[in-house]
Amino acid sequence: MNENNTNPSKTRRNPASKNSPQKRAYKKKTPANEMTVYSAESAVKLPSRTSVKKTEPRGNSRPKHSVKENEIRKTPVRIIPLGGLNEIGKNMTVFECCNDMFILDCGLAFPDSDMPGVDIVIPDFTYVERNADKVKGIVITHGHEDHIGGLVYLLKKVNVPVYATRLTIGLIEGKLKEAGMLNHAELITIKPRKTAKMGCMSVEFIKVNHSIPDAVGMAIHTPAGIIVHTGDFKVDFSPIDGETIDLAYFGELGTKKGVLALMADSTNVERPGYTHSEKTVGTSFDRLFRQGEGKRIIIATFSSNIHRVQQIINSAVKYKRKVAIFGRSMVNVINTAIELGYLEVPEGIMIDVEMMHMYENERIVLITTGSQGEPMSALTRMAMNDHRNVSITPMDFIIISATPIPGNEKYVTRVVNELMKSGAEVVYEAMYEVHVSGHACQEELKLIHALTKPKFFIPVHGEYKHLKKHAELAMQMGMEKDHIIIAENGNVIETDSASMRIVSQVPSGRVLVDGSGVGDVGTIVLRDRNHLAQDGIIIVVIGIERETNQVVSGPDIISRGFVYVRESEELMGGAKIRLTETLSGCSYSEMKEWTTLKSKLRDALSDYIYSKTRRSPMILPIIMET
Repeated sequence: MNENNTNPSKTRRNPASKNSPQKRAYKKKTPANEMTVYSAESAVKLPSRTSVKKTEPRGNSRPKHSVKENEIRKTPVRIIPLGGLNEIGKNMTVFECCNDMFILDCGLAFPDSDMPGVDIVIPDFTYVERNADKVKGIVITHGHEDHIGGLVYLLKKVNVPVYATRLTIGLIEGKLKEAGMLNHAELITIKPRKTAKMGCMSVEFIKVNHSIPDAVGMAIHTPAGIIVHTGDFKVDFSPIDGETIDLAYFGELGTKKGVLALMADSTNVERPGYTHSEKTVGTSFDRLFRQGEGKRIIIATFSSNIHRVQQIINSAVKYKRKVAIFGRSMVNVINTAIELGYLEVPEGIMIDVEMMHMYENERIVLITTGSQGEPMSALTRMAMNDHRNVSITPMDFIIISATPIPGNEKYVTRVVNELMKSGAEVVYEAMYEVHVSGHACQEELKLIHALTKPKFFIPVHGEYKHLKKHAELAMQMGMEKDHIIIAENGNVIETDSASMRIVSQVPSGRVLVDGSGVGDVGTIVLRDRNHLAQDGIIIVVIGIERETNQVVSGPDIISRGFVYVRESEELMGGAKIRLTETLSGCSYSEMKEWTTLKSKLRDALSDYIYSKTRRSPMILPIIMET
């Protein structure tokens, strides 16, 4: 049987008990039930090739490619990025044709320093919600948070099937279970070289290498032609799991079937050469385990880097050490990887954190979160002597096996400094090869371009400088400048095979999640939070008798985050005098109109405080009726 026509495993989540046949089937790694699968060729019914008259772009569209006389137009397909362009993370793209839509990835981003109190940032789903009846499904490239972290929030709005590889499905299950949504979701497992139908389009999964197992790219078969999306990838000829990127199929798409457009990962486009194999980190671990002999070894890395964890466990076995895991996300991912067979752990190697005291320190390896210096992570709490199980001593050998994400350098540096102050020896990426990237460098990107031979190119997954550099690299490969689109989130990119251009714009942007609140923190709230963080607040309390409009108490001043009142009696005394003078100068009508009165008090106090301190705290007048 043709491999493209083999049935994928389909797991339907419905209100059944956890011991239902479907659940048991999934744990046994066997299909729970069958579904119709379409080959890449049969999944798309192409329209007849008829020439149509060239039309002018609508609205504020910008033509990107002039149509040659002999080129034939086909049914238009629209590509709508809602996240992942001009930013790192929050990846999400909509593909639309006729009355059919599907979504590729739905990730999150972590808040910037100007978003105090915000937990995560997710894409704006407005356009998807407006077209919910058209959405046929969601396809996921891999299990990193910047690709699956927004799924829980999206599935609350649009409950459609989710298609992904087995490990990715396992990680999504964990997130949905935590949110109480697992029984209502339809999760469908797809293997590489298999196809999922999305109305008049179909999506074929292609094996790629990344820093997490089971990562895939996509060949999107549309009436207009094949669009290749690489997902996050690199070319690793000696991966830990032995499964190399399917370069042969990328080449087959480019030479035999023809690629209309390539959408490729731009994260590492500024780096020349090739990304090192993950196995180089294993060699470094072996050397460092010998160097750390006689000490407890603590290794901080990304919780999703299962291959990295596998190499740590291999070294622990070799040097007869026990392994303990810290950090909720690390425990969840490792348990899922072990259950699904992506992590091989010999019996007796893993121990519970509560059992560490039963072993000598030199026989322990701790794998923990906190490689980015996150304030509440296990490694940061250890560094600040705030961890209930681990206290750092000179007998600790600590390895930070990750590169700081841009913006996190100062947090990582702070953690390293605190660990060293406790006497520990600390090794980090700049010193040894204890981390390699999961993204392709320039020569690997050139290889994908050469294999797929795309007619058009859209760089994705990166800030503007990355997208611009990737566009320049494509031109070095011989692509015409007007065949390249550097898009923005919300752009509607339309192609009919003969041309590709931006034709309109849809709502896009960032939605802030703060605790259980989704989208209720906006620009004004963030502005106020930053104002409070920078300058503090002064609260003015005044009691007024409503009948006579006479001030019967106050003005009393309460300060938080501005100055320490007991050490600023002269300033506070002057502020009270200014407020009293302002009240005395108010007319009877102004005293009755409290909105006007509050404004006058705020302006008078603001001018006084600024003249004395050159600061502008938030001023909040409160009038109490007596």
